[in-house]
Amino acid sequence: MRHAGGAERYVAALRDGLTAAGDEVRLLTSSAGSAGDGRAEYVAWSTGSRLAQSVLQIANPWAAATARRAARELAPEAVLVNMFANHLSPAVLAPLAGLPTLLLASDFKLVCPTFAKTLPGGATCRLPEGRACLRQGCLGVAHWLREQPRYALLRRAARGATRVLACSATVRRELERNGIPAEVVPLPVDPPGPAFRRAPAAAPRFVFAGRLATQKGIFPLLRAFARLRAEVPAARLRFVGDGPERAALERAIAEHGQGSAVEVVGWVPWERVEDQLADAWALIAPTLGPEPLGLTVLEAIVRGVPVVATRNGGFLETVEEGRSGLLVGDGDEDDLLRALRAVAGGAFPDHRVAPALVSEVRARHDPQRHVATLRAMLSTEIDRRRAAVQGMP
Repeated sequence: MRHAGGAERYVAALRDGLTAAGDEVRLLTSSAGSAGDGRAEYVAWSTGSRLAQSVLQIANPWAAATARRAARELAPEAVLVNMFANHLSPAVLAPLAGLPTLLLASDFKLVCPTFAKTLPGGATCRLPEGRACLRQGCLGVAHWLREQPRYALLRRAARGATRVLACSATVRRELERNGIPAEVVPLPVDPPGPAFRRAPAAAPRFVFAGRLATQKGIFPLLRAFARLRAEVPAARLRFVGDGPERAALERAIAEHGQGSAVEVVGWVPWERVEDQLADAWALIAPTLGPEPLGLTVLEAIVRGVPVVATRNGGFLETVEEGRSGLLVGDGDEDDLLRALRAVAGGAFPDHRVAPALVSEVRARHDPQRHVATLRAMLSTEIDRRRAAVQGMP
């Protein structure tokens, strides 16, 4: 998919890892993106049209037909499902019923129509999907009514999976709050490339890497940074990424008089993101509301870059206060300024995460370890199914 995010990169890397381990793997995806950069063997029609999606997200007949063809041609022993809700719909799972199925939840979509698990006033939502979405004002009546049959099908699909895997304890709790038992499997994080070299800048340099959207906290970050520069004029801030608020962000940079100190790099391929981290004193991830996990934070830590992140969601699991980073209040600009000031004042020796902690995080999120974990799960479920079939009269 163009400008692919963490979940898309994950699927591509997992396919490569399973193939390298000797498994025969086929990819079924939708036509809404790049069809796995042209590598998908099975492509179901979908569209970016919101009107069409309102129907296709409930049941995409092209996805069901493509899944039937894949099952007929490949006769798979097991299925791994991720990111099916938006374009493939629950219909993609029906033709694969009866096969061992691992369903990975890498975000809140299975239990939250807005993705965000955030109430209109900004508080984190801790309510199950359903009537609460209407009562709390997250959805209008028409939208809520449309989502009811869809979420009934999504819950049925999730509960019908052999095992549901959550990318974090945060996601697992939300799944279980909605009646979907799950287990946590740490996601893989790519190690630094062979050319990567940490070289912290002479003066404080902060990097934001992600989607330029309001919920990512880019405007409180800009305001807190402008206040920091009144104390530390040499400080610099770099935004890496693109999104719907890029133009508004660039206007705000000018309005705050930070044009010489704040750079908007725009979107760059993932291979180039680590280049943007090489001289950083810290990666800043001030998301408003909970992140399911926050892969960008982990990607910084395994490169020795300290992190400033919101004290919420997956960041509570990935950032160790005072060791790999600093945690700040959700939407608290003063607290964010405190953290920026601490980093600029040398809170982290040599502006690095301690090598022992870096090694610990790398081991926990090692890509080969992740592939081995999933292969062991798949093998277990395949063996169980074979035993059950052989024991049938």
